[in-house]
Amino acid sequence: PVLLLTFTVLLRMLNCLLVQTSFVPDEYWQALEVAHHMVFKYPSVAHRGNYGYLTWEWANGLRGYSYPLIFASMYKVLQLLAKDDVQLLIWVPRIAQAVLAAFADVRLYSLVQHLENAETAKCVFFCQLCSWFTWYSCTRTLTNTMETLLSIFALSCYPMQGSKMGRSTKYLALVALAVVARPTAVILWIPLVFSHFFQEQRKADLILCTCLPVGLITVGISLIIDRVFYGKWVLVQFNFLKFNVLQNLGTFYGSHPWHWYFTQGLPVILGTHLPFFIHGCVLAPKRYRIFLTAVIWTMVIYSTQSHKEFRFIYPILPFCMFFCGYSLNSMKAWKKSAAGFLLLSNLLPALYTGLVHQRGSLDVMSHIQQLCNNQPQASVFIMMPCHSTPFYSHVHCPLKMRFLQCPPDLTGNKSYIDEADMFYSNPLSWLNKEFYNETLLPSHLIFFDVLQQEISSFLDLRGYEKIAAVFHTHMPQERIGSHIYVYRKKT
Repeated sequence: PVLLLTFTVLLRMLNCLLVQTSFVPDEYWQALEVAHHMVFKYPSVAHRGNYGYLTWEWANGLRGYSYPLIFASMYKVLQLLAKDDVQLLIWVPRIAQAVLAAFADVRLYSLVQHLENAETAKCVFFCQLCSWFTWYSCTRTLTNTMETLLSIFALSCYPMQGSKMGRSTKYLALVALAVVARPTAVILWIPLVFSHFFQEQRKADLILCTCLPVGLITVGISLIIDRVFYGKWVLVQFNFLKFNVLQNLGTFYGSHPWHWYFTQGLPVILGTHLPFFIHGCVLAPKRYRIFLTAVIWTMVIYSTQSHKEFRFIYPILPFCMFFCGYSLNSMKAWKKSAAGFLLLSNLLPALYTGLVHQRGSLDVMSHIQQLCNNQPQASVFIMMPCHSTPFYSHVHCPLKMRFLQCPPDLTGNKSYIDEADMFYSNPLSWLNKEFYNETLLPSHLIFFDVLQQEISSFLDLRGYEKIAAVFHTHMPQERIGSHIYVYRKKT
């Protein structure tokens, strides 16, 4: 319905504008930074080749260029129109993601309307729109977001009972695209694809005429794209699964107990939807058990991995919203009160996480942007936990910039310590060693307030003065402070 789509697009646009905080480094470093590196080149002697930065995953062929290529195409159009202003580079990808999210919301509504009725569809749609975590994540340039949106599109074509071969091709193609965007998408879809396979009368046809061609075409296109940008043949999906699943090297970025997704992960991202979800699971007819199976299976598989994050289970949220909507619709006399409770209880976390919590990482970039025009010869050193801020995609000028490196060790060296850990073990000693010569000093230093006391003697001795304090969070932890300080070397 056009009216519904217009309303949802406008709402997601507002959503996009009201999310001005950072969530995880990947939304920049695995998407926009890569796209910026692909498009913008400075052929001058001072800036040979591309200016930008690719993380260690790209050096080791763990990531595919298919997803960043979407943003690189937008950047290329802006470049050709001579409209590659830094604000447009930041907002155009986010707005595109918001529009796609709106289309996915409407597809979810249409799916439930087709499976149930208009009333249940409205309730599921309402639950989806007022989910605080969906609000927080759906306009971000994360592979998890694309995986979630493509999974909704695939679900809207999924043959629930019996099967139409034509529709099978459509949903399997969308699943394949989700796997190209993020290989872990295969986990969520294993129970659904198997369920479809067992229902299907023409099993050989499904495998030979649908699954194989769809799989080969999608992987083929992905391979060719990666061949063009890597300059060699790389099967990134295999490398990604080998690193994260077989070698379990994700533990380098932290580990959690096995039950974390059940005791913290899902309860947090569902928030006040949790009782509705449980009630909906009890209430929903047997034929929707496949959705619940997909949710539980995904959480169990992810629980076997030591490294856990909220965003990893974001793709199961639309499935959960189906049960939440089912529960809400059954409340008859209490429906309006329950809907009011859901809306109000999600509004505060949505606005707080979108506008307040962890906003310093993005706000501080405007201070660096100003240097492009005022001090193009400036050099910036970001002394913060690795990848705390975006990089050239949010500066868009070839300033000399540096941050603390933190690639994991892939050689099996037990005594390996990355640059960021070495720095934090003794910041003052590290700075004195690194900048033993006055000529090596950066013109600007950016760091969290928790470091200030420890390195104050270095700052005073080398003639740095504080020019800005940017609010970041009300919940500082260890290396992450409540404010980010910008220091400038006195001339």
